[in-house]
Amino acid sequence: MSSIGIMAVGGYDEIGRNMTAIRVGNDIIIMDMGIRLDRVQIHEDTDVESLHSSDLIAMGAIPDDSVLNGVASKVRAIVCTHGHLDHIGAVSKLAHKYRAPIIATPFTADLVNQEIKAERIFRVNNEVISLRAGERYQVTPDIELEFIRVQHSIVDCVFAALHTKHGTILYANDFKIDRSPTLGEPPDFPRLRQLGREGVLALITETTNAGISGKTPSEQIAKDLVWDVLMGTEETESGILVTTFSSHIARIKAIIEAARKMGRKPILLGRSMEKYWGTAVRTGYAERGNGLAVCGRRKAVDKALKRMMVEGKDKYLPIMTGHQGEPGAILSRIANGETEFRVESGDRVIFSAGIIPQPLNMSNRHTVETKLKMKGARIYDNVHVSGHACREDHWELLRMINPEHVIPSHGNLNSHGQYLMLAEDTGYKLGYSIHLLRNGQELLLG
Repeated sequence: MSSIGIMAVGGYDEIGRNMTAIRVGNDIIIMDMGIRLDRVQIHEDTDVESLHSSDLIAMGAIPDDSVLNGVASKVRAIVCTHGHLDHIGAVSKLAHKYRAPIIATPFTADLVNQEIKAERIFRVNNEVISLRAGERYQVTPDIELEFIRVQHSIVDCVFAALHTKHGTILYANDFKIDRSPTLGEPPDFPRLRQLGREGVLALITETTNAGISGKTPSEQIAKDLVWDVLMGTEETESGILVTTFSSHIARIKAIIEAARKMGRKPILLGRSMEKYWGTAVRTGYAERGNGLAVCGRRKAVDKALKRMMVEGKDKYLPIMTGHQGEPGAILSRIANGETEFRVESGDRVIFSAGIIPQPLNMSNRHTVETKLKMKGARIYDNVHVSGHACREDHWELLRMINPEHVIPSHGNLNSHGQYLMLAEDTGYKLGYSIHLLRNGQELLLG
């Protein structure tokens, strides 16, 4: 048997439901257990705790981990690199099969615990271990896990390095090269360069934006974009609605800051807004209180929206769910006329989020935007920068790490193909030093 095996469980045929099993000798470390959001009518305000794992696997919503059936007892750890649902959303459905701890950074660990607590079918008794960026954990006598700080569109995101006697495997999902983040520290470039000098056997990396030229702009640019749009609307007394990713704490903090400069009261609306902001407060990424209203339950949301109409829209800046046009999210309910908040001519709706490039999202978003425009709303679209590395960021990481082998993950054939061309430009050869995997396949190294 080969010394190292990289098993593609999920996320290699598509964007989402990420799960990779790394076999070191007879021991296995699982990286991420995610959900594919477009395979069920799911969004940030919806949970799947009442659905059985077999049903979710059948509809392609979570990874099909049957490839691990014969080796489940050899799983020594489940590692979660960050808190997005496409990386932790299947933990509550699959982790109970493995007698292994779940290891994550503090913010991610808090979210994992919430997922486990909400689960209605399976009892997940796995120990959840909190490990900070820069720290190490001895998984077995021969395998050491190291978390390395990176930046993404959610806080507390890390690369996971597995140090083994056969070499180091670096799992790099997800990231952006952001040297001036608005929350948290820049990526740990000194450690990444040191890893490159020490030698990396294999790099497993996302390819989401590998086909987009240039580099991804810093979150500081997104903050400037948001501020420019918001400050540019302040001469009116119209309503202003902002929607963004509930998990994007840095973006939400920038919007709150702008609201206060405008003399408007910021208010977070939606169950997932309440969930992620509460997690940020508990883990020190956001301040408790400070006059910020947070409404999660539908009754509280509807009451807040009614109050805005009574007291005047110009006094508030609601920040809400619904950036993808998801049915049931707050913005969709407003667009459908299901609340007492009335969108009128001249009201501004700011989408501080890009459209996730999947047909369902694009259709839902188009529907909501059309309904809002029919009511006279002015749409400010894509006031946003991505949390994923673009082409030159990938090139920079490759040069920094200089791995012997590269395995593209977290993408489809199109994004993988774009990454393959980039890697070949850098000197890698398909089938020799860069390897294209599909779900269910295993790559043997050494």
